[in-house]
Amino acid sequence: MDDPFWQSVAPETSFTQNTPDEGRPASQQTEVRVAYTDAALYVAFVLYDEEPESIVVSEPRRDGDLNETDSVRFVLDTYHDEQNGFVFGTNPAAMEYDAQLSKGGSGSSFGFAGGGFNLNWDGVWEVRTELGDYGWSAEFRIPFTTIRYPSLDEQDWGANFQRRIHRRHENAFWSPVGRQFNITRLADAGRLGGVRIGSQRNLKIVPYALGEVGDTGDAGTHSEADFGVDLKYSITPALTLDLTYNTDFAQVEADELQISLDRFNLFFPEKRPFFLENAGLFAVGKSQQVELFFSRRIGLSGNGEIIPIDAGARLSGALLGANVGLMYMQTDDLPGVASSSGFAVARINKELPNRSSLGAVLVDKSVSGDALPGENDNRTFGADARWGIGEYGLITGYVAQTDTPERDGDDQSWSLAGSYDSPDWSLGLSWVDVGEQFNPEVGFINRSGGYENLSLRALRRYRLTDGPWGLLELRPHFSYTAYWDPWSFKESGFLHVDNHTEWKNGSELHTAINWVNKGLQEPFEIYEGVVIPAGTYHTVETHLYAQTDDSKWLSFQMSATIGGFYSGDRVAISPSLRIRWGDKFVSEIGLVQNDVELPEGDFVTRIGRLRLAYSFTPKLGLEALFQYSNVDDFLSSNIRFSWLRKANTGLYLVYNDIEGYDGYSGAQPDRSFIAKYTYLFDI
Repeated sequence: MDDPFWQSVAPETSFTQNTPDEGRPASQQTEVRVAYTDAALYVAFVLYDEEPESIVVSEPRRDGDLNETDSVRFVLDTYHDEQNGFVFGTNPAAMEYDAQLSKGGSGSSFGFAGGGFNLNWDGVWEVRTELGDYGWSAEFRIPFTTIRYPSLDEQDWGANFQRRIHRRHENAFWSPVGRQFNITRLADAGRLGGVRIGSQRNLKIVPYALGEVGDTGDAGTHSEADFGVDLKYSITPALTLDLTYNTDFAQVEADELQISLDRFNLFFPEKRPFFLENAGLFAVGKSQQVELFFSRRIGLSGNGEIIPIDAGARLSGALLGANVGLMYMQTDDLPGVASSSGFAVARINKELPNRSSLGAVLVDKSVSGDALPGENDNRTFGADARWGIGEYGLITGYVAQTDTPERDGDDQSWSLAGSYDSPDWSLGLSWVDVGEQFNPEVGFINRSGGYENLSLRALRRYRLTDGPWGLLELRPHFSYTAYWDPWSFKESGFLHVDNHTEWKNGSELHTAINWVNKGLQEPFEIYEGVVIPAGTYHTVETHLYAQTDDSKWLSFQMSATIGGFYSGDRVAISPSLRIRWGDKFVSEIGLVQNDVELPEGDFVTRIGRLRLAYSFTPKLGLEALFQYSNVDDFLSSNIRFSWLRKANTGLYLVYNDIEGYDGYSGAQPDRSFIAKYTYLFDI
């Protein structure tokens, strides 16, 4: 802060806690300054600390968890519409943390209608930090070409700033935020006025070169080289065109293994950077339940095989007072798996006051090659709305219809949901209807064949000012969800009665009882050789979850569910142990195990997972993910070395290995080593 640039900038020093002591001033003095030039916005924090030796510094891997370290972050609502924004943050080790907000960014920890938060967006910006006997400091430089904003001579932005003191599990904000929310609650942001920016156009070109060698067992070894390019052009400060050729995602982390003990679809999140940017704009429906557009349907088969993407284009941003998005992607054929196809998405969304909006979407899939059995052209039409009521209420809904050749009948879906999220209460009620023939082939449905779903929830928060034994908050609550098929047969019901107990040191204990109903109209093979007869099963189970103080170098989490399961019993456990070594190394080892005893047969499913991450510097790191499944009987290894420059571009070295055992799964060894280099030309 000795730089003359900052000497004339008055600091903001008023910060208010929302936890642990809601409404009280921050326990440590905090200063934030904001300034800008023609090219960039600058934000500087000075974070005084009476115990600098107690500052918690975690590893600086990009987009790591800022809640596990001393940290700062700030949000910019550049359209001042309380709907869309950008979050930037860091810790004393100079972590680069950034995210996009959409759909109100409500930041609620509970409830049915949270805002859109996209942590996988990576912008071009810089941060520097310093630790000293006074505490620590951070200085950000955010180029205006990295963010979007209106084309106005003078602008007012929404803004808020947060400091976390991890040893106290304290969060303090410049503009006060209720304890049920976090910094993504744009409706509670303050005002950054008088911002003057000239209109700036910007072109970013990111070419890549890639080399790969691999061994696929009986198929032998192979090697190949490839190249491609991405281009980003800012037509206006609010509207961006993205082009991609020969798109590649070799550097993306492998999916986490999952095991299903029911008949329904597993959900795997999108991790590919091109599809993650502005993902909130294209999201319509109910997250992980009914999504009208799900980008994993492009370039990936149903079992995760990579389908080549030849080229694509996306236009997204604000135009004529509305948010617009147009995307087209062309995939190549993969013999025996998928035909060459074109995917198009058109989206428009009009923001309205008080977190409200109206929107529409069209999703189209056109098979351009020789269609394989089961492949069809497909279209999805949809409209959605949000209506903010007062400060805490929100109603959301959508209607949709699909058009698929050779499918007749009920091909519609709709939903209506309401939520209320005050400092004391969190309430939610929703209804989802999915027609038997509703078929969004470029979307996601958690249960095929149509259903009706009722969900409701009520939660009460009791914040304890001076609770015994360091108690901070009690959260008793209940929830109920039920599914019926199109003929009114009840497929499942789940009544959950729980209490969350939270201590000031961040430890938590959850204790619950679940009443479970499962209905089968035909026998169900839950495990190889274990078939559950048709019928309706009523069971009761207890659930326990505990976590220790994660500000320590060693922390532990444990989830356990014990009780009835279909015609028998189940013990399900999910322990995990986390080790943090200074600001360089983080390791986490976990287990997901189901021990099932049924009259029809006993079995155990088990997934073991080990994560390792070592950061030599904020831009030089090594990550590894090892997973083992006893059901598929294989070990999966994903090891990634990264030497980054700007916006996650640079050198990636990736080793993948899937090794089968004992011939149980029939899997062939599949090993590959990939070297990929990307470079950003920022013109």
